[in-house]
Amino acid sequence: MPTTTANRRQFIKHTAQLALATQALALSTPLAAKVLPAMPHNNTANNAHSHTPIDALALAAQIKNRQTTPAQLLEQTFAKIQQHNPAINAVTSTRLDKALAEAASRNFDGLPFGGVPILIKGLGQDLAGEPNTAGAKLLAQSVAKRTSAFVSTLERAGFIVLGQTNTPEFGFKNITDPQLYGPTRNPWNLQHSAGGSSGGAAAVIAAGISPVAAASDGGGSIRIPASFSGLIGLKPTRGKTPVGPGVGRNWQGAAINFALTRTMRDTAAMLDALQIEQPAAAFLTPVYEPGYLRNLSTFKNRKFKIAYSLKSPVNTPVSDEAIAAVMQAVAFLKECGHQVVEQNNGIDGIALMKSYYAMNAGETAAMFQKMESAFGRPLLREDMELITWALWQTGKKLSAADYSISLAAWDVAAEQMANFNQQFDLYLTPATAHTAPLISAQLQTDESIAQMETITALDNPRQLQVIWDMFEPSLALTPFTQQANLTGQPAISLPTHIAANGLPLGIHFTAPKGREEWLLGIGLQFEESGRFKSRTAA
Repeated sequence: MPTTTANRRQFIKHTAQLALATQALALSTPLAAKVLPAMPHNNTANNAHSHTPIDALALAAQIKNRQTTPAQLLEQTFAKIQQHNPAINAVTSTRLDKALAEAASRNFDGLPFGGVPILIKGLGQDLAGEPNTAGAKLLAQSVAKRTSAFVSTLERAGFIVLGQTNTPEFGFKNITDPQLYGPTRNPWNLQHSAGGSSGGAAAVIAAGISPVAAASDGGGSIRIPASFSGLIGLKPTRGKTPVGPGVGRNWQGAAINFALTRTMRDTAAMLDALQIEQPAAAFLTPVYEPGYLRNLSTFKNRKFKIAYSLKSPVNTPVSDEAIAAVMQAVAFLKECGHQVVEQNNGIDGIALMKSYYAMNAGETAAMFQKMESAFGRPLLREDMELITWALWQTGKKLSAADYSISLAAWDVAAEQMANFNQQFDLYLTPATAHTAPLISAQLQTDESIAQMETITALDNPRQLQVIWDMFEPSLALTPFTQQANLTGQPAISLPTHIAANGLPLGIHFTAPKGREEWLLGIGLQFEESGRFKSRTAA
């Protein structure tokens, strides 16, 4: 569909009413129609397999070979946003005119993703002059004053930023349903969530709008949407990708920027483009000099000793589908010659999650202290969502000693995993314990909501219990991903299983720090054997 000024105005007007539109769609569309059409396959020589989806490297090759232009790709991607976004509510802002101007003025020669459009996450991935809302009501009118180092690195790799994707308020949830923009829906089934906090990014790819999208992960926010949406979700080692300016330890190192992808080669190429050693960064990881993409085919040759566990680290139920996904993977890994044994890593997941929530509360208090200074007024309950309010009030009463103790728990877990990796190369679990929840699912109990509303009257130990109770229903869906954030290890969700309800569910590998190539090698074995399950196979 050709893009006109009228089209762009129509899209901008629609974006402001997006939550109402998606609610109306949910009420008016028959269940059988609530699945987006499958994406086309890539039948060119740009990919190793004719049944793999068109990926970002293939698009870059088409530009290089003069089969298309950056401007054409931008127009096509924008048209797909107009086509699909009313149903999925994944994209919160666009900048087509600016992107087209950049396409005309920039030199993309020699860049790995030269001229390829990309959507960035609307949380922590700032582009000067563009919205900077973090999915928060309080920041609805906020505009970024400068470009983050991560986004600048994407641009240096050749990407052109076309817009931003939806995220829950300040990224605190494993689903994407901010009051500011409304919920993001899963292209596999529009009655279900795409996950979070990089839910908009996942839905963009699963819907076929773009083959890659920028994302971030502070507790599973790349890997959870990957599992729920049938994608590859890699969280790199702490310190692997750019930070700043002005921020060097996002969530004390738990959070990291990267991307969601469809192919292992895009994942490898993104690592090549984004890995960096920043002298001023709080955490440094050595750059992999040989290059991940160049050596991708060799990574699959190593035979690993792999431990797997079917048990939730927080003692919550794990679905039969999640267990089946892991056991299917175990059988395949054994066929490939890997040693695979059932062995839990022994970490006290409940204690570790309590330390994680204490950090969340403390960091939220620090964030709002700065915001109150910037706004020049006290912030009120109505300025934010209830979960955000509860974390803030808890963080204000958290002692410095308790905050320090919570971070020390991460160091203990990291030491435990380092010892575990002396015996096992990789650790395999489900990526999520269940498939994506319904949009209508109530992930807080009425009792928990009532406690959050009166949380200011509680002492800090009781507040921390309220926070645990608040997150427990959602944590039960996704208990496996957070440990790698707190130990700093790389981890990946692979799209290997489709449940009986027709929704995807991933498997999850964790590797020692700095061993992304091991995860790439394992992923490539599943991909090349045709075990990836995506909407392109529908």
